[in-house]
Amino acid sequence: MSLRPAWLTFRRYAAATTGMTLVLFSLGVYTAATGSGLACQAQWPLCSDQLIPALTINPDFIEWFHRAWAMVTGFLIIGVAGWTWLGSGFERRTRLAATLAVAILPVQITVGAITVTLGGLVPGGYTVSTHAAHLSVALTIFTLLALATIWGGGRGNARLLRAAVGIAVAGIVASALFSRAVPFLTYAPPAQAAFYVTGLAGHLGLVAAIAYATEAVRAGYDGLGAGTANTVRALAVGSMGALVGTLLLGRDLVLYTATWQQINLVALGVAVALAAGAAWTLRGADEVRDGSVPIGGD
Repeated sequence: MSLRPAWLTFRRYAAATTGMTLVLFSLGVYTAATGSGLACQAQWPLCSDQLIPALTINPDFIEWFHRAWAMVTGFLIIGVAGWTWLGSGFERRTRLAATLAVAILPVQITVGAITVTLGGLVPGGYTVSTHAAHLSVALTIFTLLALATIWGGGRGNARLLRAAVGIAVAGIVASALFSRAVPFLTYAPPAQAAFYVTGLAGHLGLVAAIAYATEAVRAGYDGLGAGTANTVRALAVGSMGALVGTLLLGRDLVLYTATWQQINLVALGVAVALAAGAAWTLRGADEVRDGSVPIGGD
């Protein structure tokens, strides 16, 4: 007899954990953008010699809240992996994705500690290289959780593939509005957090699109041929590569000159164009299928 409520399925739990990770990502960006990552007297895991600082909105609290959210999310990630091993009916790839997310979690924690301790654990801890590593490992964990959610939730279909591509297009376009490359909004800390929320939503859509398109190539979906699925997958892969580039450029990983801004704009344009191309390809497939249906009673 299961002790969990009937509504708590693996897909819902894994999806909630993926959502928590997305929020953690944006919290980390906001914390760094406000300079709160260097609060807590550059201590870790303590914060200004305290386990829990004063609960008022100040840099210490922002940094501590980010750490607390990260701790809860970390335990949830371990739970995802544990469920795949203790539960039944999971494919090997689902267990592998969830287990890898847990395996590299200590790396993320260690790099995160380095970035906030300056000369504490590692001399010159808060550097471009450690910052880039922190961002890259977080994105890897997020992607693995997304795959575990998708693969652990049963077989996909053409409708889910179209929804994934739609989310990808919407997320990338929205991220462009908040991007530092587009002079639409001041790239203040809230805008930076919004850029990553929307950009990661677009990334999530692309991950799902690639996973569902790959499944369509292997097993087939009603009304969707292997050729169309292969095209959608290739376009989604290209869009993801460009989008990841914009996510890296969204932080202070380079001296953001006019040249880097132009590179950022090109990457955004490529990401949007390829994702839109995937959506158009699926639309074309719909038209072919609809046109092949007999009219009337013939």
